[in-house]
Amino acid sequence: MKKTLYILALSIVLFSCKEAKTEEPITTDDTMVTVTLPQFKSSAMEMGSPTEQDFEVTVKTAGKIDVPPQNRAKVTTFVGGNIKATTLLVGDKVRKGQALLTLENTEFLDIQKDYLEVAEQIKYLKSEYERQKTLFDEKITSQKNYLKAESEYRRAKAMYQSLRAKLQMLNINPINVENGKLTSIITIYAPIAGDIVIMNANVGMYVAPSDVMLEIIETDHLHLELNVFEKDILKVKVDQDINFTVPEATTEVFHAKVHLVGKSIEGNDRTINVHGHLDDNMKQRLITGMFVEAAIVVDSKKGLAIPTEALITENDKNFVLLLKEEKNDNYSFKKIAVKIGEKSEKYVEIIPDNQIDSSSKILTKGVFDVAN
Repeated sequence: MKKTLYILALSIVLFSCKEAKTEEPITTDDTMVTVTLPQFKSSAMEMGSPTEQDFEVTVKTAGKIDVPPQNRAKVTTFVGGNIKATTLLVGDKVRKGQALLTLENTEFLDIQKDYLEVAEQIKYLKSEYERQKTLFDEKITSQKNYLKAESEYRRAKAMYQSLRAKLQMLNINPINVENGKLTSIITIYAPIAGDIVIMNANVGMYVAPSDVMLEIIETDHLHLELNVFEKDILKVKVDQDINFTVPEATTEVFHAKVHLVGKSIEGNDRTINVHGHLDDNMKQRLITGMFVEAAIVVDSKKGLAIPTEALITENDKNFVLLLKEEKNDNYSFKKIAVKIGEKSEKYVEIIPDNQIDSSSKILTKGVFDVAN
């Protein structure tokens, strides 16, 4: 009796497992697949015919987020020195004229000393020049003495003006120097307002005149710099819409407009620079230097289209599942290759041929489950 109950229980378990097993589509060959009605309903599959849709005709291109030259500043010094103090980091915002850091160098004192000496000499040389000029005009002194005094005064004046300009470039007030207030420390100020994107300055390090201590970018002026191939450039016009993505960061589509189109072909790849203006509300979300893939909208057209999810892409080829037969609650689909045209957010254009047209029935939902 126990043996009989055991066999019965085992039979029930095996039968239950068999009933619970998920039914899979039947593949008859490499291009045909059959789906039963229960499978069709349980997977929420749908069929439909290609429909006419509006498409944007675009020129594909790539480029980067950038700023105009006047909105990017690399901060250097005219005379080297050791960094004495700075409190800034990459990402900090600065105002135009804001103190960025201080430099210390005894050479600053030498320049001020030279200026002070020339400033004192020039007073005497000017007086002597004017005296010799008067004497020469009255024919009391020789022309040689007059020209010598004039030459010495003009040479000293040139040196004075040169050193004064140098002090001003170092942000040292010449009036303070003339009053005897000399300093070995200078302050570097921000030439533009913006965000610090490069910071190479550490306290105590020496910086040479050619060294970039930091870089400031005015992010309010971010724009697109795109490279359009020669074959497409005649289609591109000012004020055309640009749709672009930052593939390394997000799948979101951003928008811009063509602002300037270059007038010369650059480089071996023969491309033309196209400058695009961004919407103001997205500038704070993007970073200069980002690589972008863009599509410039140059025209519009109507075309036969299917939903994007109805398309199968394998090995750079495109396919759809075309209904070939509906019989005994079974759907037989054939995997056929199609040529595609323009794409939109929801649809992809297909080029009609002798296998597919507006009356064809194709699988539009559940394609992934069947194809795999």
